[in-house]
Formats: sequence, C-alpha cells, structure tokens
Amino acid sequence: MALIALAADKGSPGVTTAAVALAAVWPRRVLLAEADPAGGDLVYRSAAAHGGPLNPNTGMLSIAATARRGLVPDQLWDHVQPLSGGLEVLVGLGIAEQAAGLAGLWPTLGHAFSSLADSPHAAADVIADCGRISGDTPAVELFPHAALVLLVSRTEPEAIARVRDRAAALAGKLHGGPRGAASLGTPMIGVVLIADTGTAGKLASQVNDMLVHAQTGARVVGTIADDPAGADQLAGRKRGRLDKSLLIRSARKVAADLYQQYGAAWAASAQANQAPQAHHAPHAPGQMQGHAGAGA
Repeated sequence: MALIALAADKGSPGVTTAAVALAAVWPRRVLLAEADPAGGDLVYRSAAAHGGPLNPNTGMLSIAATARRGLVPDQLWDHVQPLSGGLEVLVGLGIAEQAAGLAGLWPTLGHAFSSLADSPHAAADVIADCGRISGDTPAVELFPHAALVLLVSRTEPEAIARVRDRAAALAGKLHGGPRGAASLGTPMIGVVLIADTGTAGKLASQVNDMLVHAQTGARVVGTIADDPAGADQLAGRKRGRLDKSLLIRSARKVAADLYQQYGAAWAASAQANQAPQAHHAPHAPGQMQGHAGAGA
C-alpha cells in the first residue's frame, strides 16, 4: 500500500511542482494522479510522449464511468498517459464543475490508488496531487486510504500557522484527536517545506518542534528547494540540466528519506523486481528538450 497524497491549506505553495518532482525521482514505478477537484494543470502545460498535447478526456474524467461499475486497480492504467520524458500521469479534471461526475467515487479511487502497489501485473505507487484542501473538498476522502499525507507549505509565518492548524484538523479527522510525537497515527501526516536551501535545515527543525508541541500529529519530513529556475525546467519553460537543479536534488533527498523509512512496509507485498530509480536522472516531462512539461 503506497498512496502518497500531497495537499496544501491555502494559496499556491507549489503542490503540483512538489508532486511532479517527487514522482520524477521516486524509487519505484510511480503513477502521478492529478486528484485536485478544482482541476488539473498538466493538460494545459505538458506534452505527451508522442510530442502532441495530452488528451483532456483521458484521466480522472474518463475514469468516473469505470469507477461507478467498480474499479480494479489495474484498470487505472487504461486511463493513464505518458508525458514527454516518461512520467505516467492520470490527467486531472479540466474545470471544477466536472468534479460532480466523481461525486461519491473518491473512496473508490482512494482504494484503487492504495492497492495498485500490490498489483501482480503492473505494480506502482501513486503520488496524488490533491490541491488545496481547505473547506469541504472531496479529495480528503482519499486520505484514509493513503500511507502518507504530505502538507506542502512555504515558510512565511502565516503559512506555518496555517499548516499547523490544518495538520491538527486532519489529525482530528483521520486519527480521532491530537497526538504527540510518540504516537503518530495512520495515515501519517507529514509536512514538506518549500524553503531556501540556506535556511531549510534550521526552519525544518523549528517547524517540527512547533508541530510536536502543538500535538498536531504531524512532523516535518523534508524540505524542497524554493527554486524557480528548476520549476521552470520541470515545466518545460526553460532549458537546462534538470537533474542538477536544486529542486530535483532536494526532491530526490525527500523521496529517498521517505522510502528508506517506509518503503519496506509499502513494498512488502508488491513485486520484488521493481528496479530502483532514485539515483538516475529524473524521468520528468521534457527535462531538457524544451517541451512543455509539468505544471508549477
């Protein structure tokens, strides 16, 4: 079971960039799912593997009809498109109004996402970009099926206060109440900070202490570099050595740390012959070809 759900409380802290970057360097085969009920970005900014545009009707929109009749995890692959560079993606909704077609199906999707790692035919972990989760967004119905919920936050004081309060609210919803560091609930709630590399370590320690002191049931699991140039390369808007960017180097460390701590449990019943990819160049869309790549 390895569904990793990424979300944010408010604003645009870089959830999509973080999700794509982590998927690009993930140590096992991975499916990137745009599970934001407000709509996805990749169809507008990404090139498909064949060089043309992605099909907006193949992805979360097309899976709705299938899921209403029941959804076997392997059926997810029928709705997946490869991006330029090889990353496999389940394209998100075009506009928020289309989310009505998924009403009542989010738990079914969550179960399929979490079970894909155990598929005997095409096992993969799923990284789900759930967008902003303030209010009553239905994407939170995926979270009980996740192995890990990652809240993405920048480091301004108001952003840190919001992620603290959101983590506490999620702990109440998912775990039944606040918890200290010694009794983290399942799914685990983690925080990923988007930070300047020079201050990332100190900030991560301070924010983690705050989360523990507030009994939020969450802890900081890593930092991803605030790297606009790397984000532009990831999105195909700029040429360069993406694998050398601060963005990808920091994402690789977060992915490796997460997998070192939890990968054995996640992959216990999955195929044992999945080739590790964490130390290879990222299979991000259009990484040096100048194609339109992943959304920022």
